[in-house]
Amino acid sequence: MPQLSVQEYDAGSRLDGFVADTLGISRTQAATLCREGHVRVAGRPAAKSRKLVPGEVVDVSIPERPDPLEVKVEAVEALSIIAATEDYVVINKPVGVAAHPSPGWVGPTVVGALAAEGYRITTSGAAERQGIVHRLDVGTSGLMVVATSERAYTALKQAFRDRTPSKVYHAVVQGLPDPLKGTIDAPIGRHPGHDWKFAVIEDGRPSITHYEVLEAFGRASLVEVHLETGRTHQIRVHFSALNHPCAGDQTYGADPRLAAALGLTRQWLHAHRLGFPHPVTGEWVEYEAPYPVDLHQSLELLRDGLSPAS
Repeated sequence: MPQLSVQEYDAGSRLDGFVADTLGISRTQAATLCREGHVRVAGRPAAKSRKLVPGEVVDVSIPERPDPLEVKVEAVEALSIIAATEDYVVINKPVGVAAHPSPGWVGPTVVGALAAEGYRITTSGAAERQGIVHRLDVGTSGLMVVATSERAYTALKQAFRDRTPSKVYHAVVQGLPDPLKGTIDAPIGRHPGHDWKFAVIEDGRPSITHYEVLEAFGRASLVEVHLETGRTHQIRVHFSALNHPCAGDQTYGADPRLAAALGLTRQWLHAHRLGFPHPVTGEWVEYEAPYPVDLHQSLELLRDGLSPAS
């Protein structure tokens, strides 16, 4: 149990900041230790905002926790293999599966699922994300390519960095976008009021989305989306900014009544086609993934005219 002495220059410091700086951990981790009663001053649990006095001794007990970045080998029944070559695997990722382990995520991952299937993934990249050259959100289904050789990892990582691959998504958005075919060019950054969301903001990173309406249903429309950039939540943020959020995407303002009528428990967004140069031959290859059951069923409801307006 580390015992930390409060010095004169620490006078007036907040407890969580003092623990974080002294132990070399994040402020969030220090605050969690305080909240869970693992930080004591004068033998008693102390609040994270407590101001320190020189001469005090802070006792910190650090509980053993599972490594949040440990790759758990776990089969994912709904994950399907679209193509498997000597250098890469293309999968149709189901909703609810993360690309790789990350702090705070305890569910299944693409890396773990492929390991369970017996695929040998390249050792390139960080240990918890070996072979991962691009990602899909946990709540988004569709195509991903994972490198299974060192040469493929290097080539594919560079290709995605250069924006060479073609990423085509299908989305059902509320209402009818006007014009029916267009480009959304608006910078995206962290939401100023919610650090777990993103938004169109003036000093955000350049973000470009091309779209075309494929089918219109009145209350909603099926659109095809081509990404020129690949920002986190880009499609969801851009269409929300146009007041046409993805159906079911209540994080970004979707109507919960429409989601309920369509049986949606997540945003209607699917990585439908993926094309890229073969990492060894350079030949252009392209793959397509069908809609998962939940998105297919909700789309059929729209086609049949079933919506809150009916």
